[in-house]
Amino acid sequence: MSTLNLLAVISLAYVALLFSVAFFAERAAMRGRARWFRAPLVYTLSLSIYCTAWTFYGAVGSAARNGFEYLTIYLGPSLVMLGWWWILRKLVRIGRNQRITSIADLISSRYGKSNLLGIGVTILAVVGSTPYIALQLQSVTLSVEVFAPAQFVDGDGPRFTAFWVAAGLAVFTVIFGTRNLDANERHHGVVMAIAVEAVVKLTALIALGIFVVWGLSDGVSSTLARIDASPLGTWSVDNGRWAGVMLLSAAAFLCLPRMFQVLVVENDNDAQLRMAAWAFPLYLMGMSLFVVPIAVTGLELLPPGSNPDLFVLTLPLSQGKEGLAMLSFLGGFSSATSMVIVAAIALSTMVSNHIVMPVWLRLRVGSASVSGDVRHVVLLSRRISIAGVLLLGYLYYTLSGGRTELAAIGLVSFTGVAQVLPALLGGIFWRGATRVGALAGLTVGFVIWLYTLYLPSFGPGTVLPDAWFISGPLNIVALRPEALFGIGFDDKLLHAVFWSLLLNTLVFVAGSLMSEASPLERLQGAHFVSVQQAGPGPRNWLPSTAESEDLMVMTQRILGAQEAQDLFLREARAQGVEGDLPASTPEFLQRLERELGGSVGAATAHAMVSQIVGGSMVSVEDLMAVADETAQMMEYSARLEAQSQELTRTAGELRRANEKLTRLSVQKDAFLSQISHELRTPMSSIRAFSEILRDAQGLTRSEQNRYASIIHDEALRLTRLLDDLLDLSVLENGQVSLNVTEGRLEDVLDRAVSAALADEAGSGIRVIRRRVNEQVWLSTDVERLAQVFINLIANARKYCDAATPVLHIVVTEARDDLLVDFIDNGSGVAPEAQDVIFEKFARVSDQKAGGAGLGLAISRQIVARLGGEISYLPDRDGAAFRVALPLRQVLAAQ
Repeated sequence: MSTLNLLAVISLAYVALLFSVAFFAERAAMRGRARWFRAPLVYTLSLSIYCTAWTFYGAVGSAARNGFEYLTIYLGPSLVMLGWWWILRKLVRIGRNQRITSIADLISSRYGKSNLLGIGVTILAVVGSTPYIALQLQSVTLSVEVFAPAQFVDGDGPRFTAFWVAAGLAVFTVIFGTRNLDANERHHGVVMAIAVEAVVKLTALIALGIFVVWGLSDGVSSTLARIDASPLGTWSVDNGRWAGVMLLSAAAFLCLPRMFQVLVVENDNDAQLRMAAWAFPLYLMGMSLFVVPIAVTGLELLPPGSNPDLFVLTLPLSQGKEGLAMLSFLGGFSSATSMVIVAAIALSTMVSNHIVMPVWLRLRVGSASVSGDVRHVVLLSRRISIAGVLLLGYLYYTLSGGRTELAAIGLVSFTGVAQVLPALLGGIFWRGATRVGALAGLTVGFVIWLYTLYLPSFGPGTVLPDAWFISGPLNIVALRPEALFGIGFDDKLLHAVFWSLLLNTLVFVAGSLMSEASPLERLQGAHFVSVQQAGPGPRNWLPSTAESEDLMVMTQRILGAQEAQDLFLREARAQGVEGDLPASTPEFLQRLERELGGSVGAATAHAMVSQIVGGSMVSVEDLMAVADETAQMMEYSARLEAQSQELTRTAGELRRANEKLTRLSVQKDAFLSQISHELRTPMSSIRAFSEILRDAQGLTRSEQNRYASIIHDEALRLTRLLDDLLDLSVLENGQVSLNVTEGRLEDVLDRAVSAALADEAGSGIRVIRRRVNEQVWLSTDVERLAQVFINLIANARKYCDAATPVLHIVVTEARDDLLVDFIDNGSGVAPEAQDVIFEKFARVSDQKAGGAGLGLAISRQIVARLGGEISYLPDRDGAAFRVALPLRQVLAAQ
């Protein structure tokens, strides 16, 4: 029992060391000293979580049972790392650009930010990782049994050990894995602890190998001779088995939640990946270097029936080397704990982001803008998820009996997570992949894996009835779990791998071809596939009327008060906005969504921002149609330019027209935003002051008059705006009836000048006229014409930026038109805006804007109805507008 107590003390001391390393690494990172933790060497060592207790213990056991097949477990990841330029680099850049938090978040974000797909991947990952976690618990338990007395092994000792190991790992992971809410922040404490464990387990295995080769044999030549004389000396390759296991190991290296966490989420730059591309295969070579010598020596020296999975412990103990056995135990303990810690972090993030938070949002509909704090909900759900994941692993260990070969358990888990591979690779290389195809493929692959491999791993009669393995469910022989569709395999693993991945891929491709991707899916697909050339991502937000205060409240609930305030302050400074709150621009909304996505996942962040912004999502169908038409036009224009100069000019005109439409689209959005503001402001004032008049007691007569005056003025303001909107609508639809009368142009201009300059602001501009040229009689709708003149004079008064504003009104005759020019001495209208100022969504200037900016659009409609034309004169010193009336109206009055 003293040996077991010593082992417990050493294990606790080792755990305390890991706690210290993690603690000081976290503190250094918080003080801004995390540069060393981003070193490529640390990143490479963190990838060693691939080398779990399966590779530390199980590789020797696999070699003793199956020869050199264990090499396939190392070859798969090595090939992926050596070819990092094609797949890993793309995944890492997608992860950084999209602030991906997990493998489920990547799949969800790629396929239109579908949370249903994220839930599916999360469930698959949790179920698929359960056997692997159970494997780690089993390995630690078996290693403890080696040092324990017989009564401990025969009693409840193993189950007791597994439970407390799971509990201890849960505590460590909660403390150092959920300190930061943002999953894109590096878990420096955990990563450093894993790096230390990587060195420990490699040192332990190499030390044992050196002891076997030079301590129990006479060197390399003697060891090779011993291998040649053993059953392992016959090199035999089962091509199907080797190919299948190598494919599984490569797929698992990409798709295991813990591997995705360290490969993509914890990656900081391409330099880390470049070093890991050659250094990690070398690490795997070091881990596998002495596997065969240890297996051969164990088979030769240890009693028949000894468990090969434990040769790394029993071999040194048989030679009286307890110290070396203790070091080997720490190596296996490190292999198990590092895997469980990172897997629990990754899985808890997925469960929180794709299951807990969507359910919480659904239960709290409409509450995204209510003051509160979501942070504790997310952190609590992740901590509970960590405990739940480890509990599932413990339950699997208990139900399976804890006596299955370690390699067999690991391959069950590999096959499960490999079901994500078709959707993953299809999503980053094939734009035509759709959410329907991905979901259908994952579902089919997951169900087949459960039925053919996962449930049978508990043993016949445990979950599935014994009869099913003989005659199939309902006596349908073709549905036997280990001979699906009546096609049997000598290898149960290959049977499950073949059918699950084959049908998964076929259904994924067929579903994608038969379904149509949503516009958001197509945008995300284009960005994922072209991530090497693409920018930070497609915009999916229109200019919003959402209040920045509401967005701030929501952000504080997720990131915390200080982090949210810092984020908004940075954005406000970048926009050049005074104060602490930025404007709700499309660029800001997109950056905000990506920041929140780092904490709660892309799909959940998208849903929460949508709650605040409401209906401000862009019409992506229209956007895609415009994009397709624009691409076709550019291609056609290129061909025309090669044929003739005349068609080149035509293409240029088309491009200018497209630019004009683009500007109009932007101005339309600003117009809608301004209209909502202009309508809401007087209505708010009317409501507020009317409530005061209704509810307030003891108001004086003067106060009542003042409040009533405010209500009256705001009602007039609202009426004018509605009149403008109605006027424009009536004019555009041709429903207006002209009241044609006779009048003198001088009188019309007098009335317009008086009306436009009636208030105090009107005294700020001087009007110069030549009345002798205004003695012209007109037969037209004099009131409508005066409305046009009033608008032009008011615009000059409002926008002329000269030190001493002056407006010249010049009347001339030219050919068949009577021309009335309004020319001020300001800076005029910017050249890029001159061709759109008469559109209904345009403004003369963004400065001094008051009103909805409909004046010039209404003026154009009125002049057109009067048979004339209004235009802007670009070759004058200031802003110059011309109203051209047909002379027949003048002659008719003479």
